[in-house]
Amino acid sequence: MIDLQHISQEYKTSDGQSTFYACKDVNIHINKGDIFGIIGRSGAGKSTLVRCINLLNRPTSGKVIVDGKDLTAMNIADLRKMRREIGMIFQHFNLLSSRTVYDNIALPLELAGVSKSEIQKKVEPLIELVGLSEHKHKYPSQLSGGQKQRVGIARALSSDPKILLSDEATSALDPETTQATLELLKEINQKLGLTIVMITHEMDVVKQICNKVVVMERGQIVESGTVLDVFRDPKHEVTQALLGSVLAARELPPRIVERLREQLKTRKPQDKPIHLLRLTFVGTHTTDPVISEACRLFNLDFNILLGQVDDIQGQSYGTLTITLTGNKENYLQSLEFIRSKQIKVEELNHVL
Repeated sequence: MIDLQHISQEYKTSDGQSTFYACKDVNIHINKGDIFGIIGRSGAGKSTLVRCINLLNRPTSGKVIVDGKDLTAMNIADLRKMRREIGMIFQHFNLLSSRTVYDNIALPLELAGVSKSEIQKKVEPLIELVGLSEHKHKYPSQLSGGQKQRVGIARALSSDPKILLSDEATSALDPETTQATLELLKEINQKLGLTIVMITHEMDVVKQICNKVVVMERGQIVESGTVLDVFRDPKHEVTQALLGSVLAARELPPRIVERLREQLKTRKPQDKPIHLLRLTFVGTHTTDPVISEACRLFNLDFNILLGQVDDIQGQSYGTLTITLTGNKENYLQSLEFIRSKQIKVEELNHVL
């Protein structure tokens, strides 16, 4: 559906002596019907990249292939037609204050020369789809932030696009309104089969709506994969930092670490070793009594130090930090058993 091939966007510094890369050799493939997240910190290059998809920003080098067509090779007339298939919603809504909800949604159709009767046939269902039927004659100043964003979404859908680009569309909204907006976008994706590209700096947004994600830093992709895989095993430090607010229970609080260290100091040589582990589990294993079963089978004791269970794309996902106490042979057998249940095991004894 969308192929970004070796996309680079470079700018000369103000003194003209050096080059700054907003994007550098970026390659992304997005399938039809995906809700695809592009996440990164401020200045990572994600907004520059998303504007390359509809060529609002023409890359210095590389190709933008949409639905099998190379946008970078198109003339102005063909590009204008192609852009009608790519809707876009923005962080600050970009509504015209002098036009009503209805008229703001109708604007792209008016500019395209569509008749008033055809505009009405198109706009009325869109107003209903985004839940603004009671507000269609109101002006932007009379709307809440969430309602304004719904107008922006309906306006972006007015030209029957195949792709919807969302550039930080929820970052100006409160949490409750963000949730409602994400639910609406998910509904639109399912009802209309729309491919959605989400630009955000919030990992919680990615968690709730996206099925795939790339992480950007300094104009380059540093990590990519399904959302579940990236959450389960974040490899790059940027990803780990972005996940910090979503998976706050992943790291042990310093006070618990200190207590464990004190406990180890008082142990005698004949005491069985204590092993510190982090377990990561997905799906049905969230509710399976795997740890209890392992301890019964291999004569171990366990203690839960920290845990969190969440929902990502309809699947349960969780982490559990525990100690296992037992002899070495039984401990190693228990690790093999736990891993056989498709549970990721990380040994954290270096923390102590």
